[in-house]
Amino acid sequence: MVVLSKIYTKTGDTGETALGNGVRVAKHSARVSAYGTVDETNATVGLARQHSSGDIDAALQRISNDLFDLGADLCTPDMEKDATAAYPPLRMIAAQVDRLEAEIDAMNARLTPLRSFILPGGSALAAQMHLCRTVCRRAERLVVELSTMEAVNPEAVKYLNRLSDWFFVAGRIANNDGKDDVLWVPGLTR
Repeated sequence: MVVLSKIYTKTGDTGETALGNGVRVAKHSARVSAYGTVDETNATVGLARQHSSGDIDAALQRISNDLFDLGADLCTPDMEKDATAAYPPLRMIAAQVDRLEAEIDAMNARLTPLRSFILPGGSALAAQMHLCRTVCRRAERLVVELSTMEAVNPEAVKYLNRLSDWFFVAGRIANNDGKDDVLWVPGLTR
């Protein structure tokens, strides 16, 4: 159980932070940058929820929790020690990726296929979904970069990849099932 009775600890005043396994690393390390950007993605989800309701809001709430799980996964390295750990770390699993895929398929079934790229915008919720998507893509790039240096749970990368697609399709749903999408017109202002 987490108990936070004091928010500031002063342990990060020298530019280091503790990972989930207690190891101290620089706050600018690739791992901290990766899970920090997952946290930033989660903050954009919180903003999007200010404009959502119904099924989309319920899905965003679940995704917000998943993103916290993903941060916990990424902040705990040493995956090879998972099986022998006294308290096995929380790891993303294939079922979380599968759920996103099923939701994307269900939402996409309501939409007319795209014949043009779309611009971020339309409704307030659609604009927020695009912000979520782009921050999520940045998190994915950072996690992939981290995976070239250290072990990373492959399901974490898959989850972020599917999640950015989820945000894209949900943005179209938020634009009156794609009817109010803002289409890109190549060279419009030349």
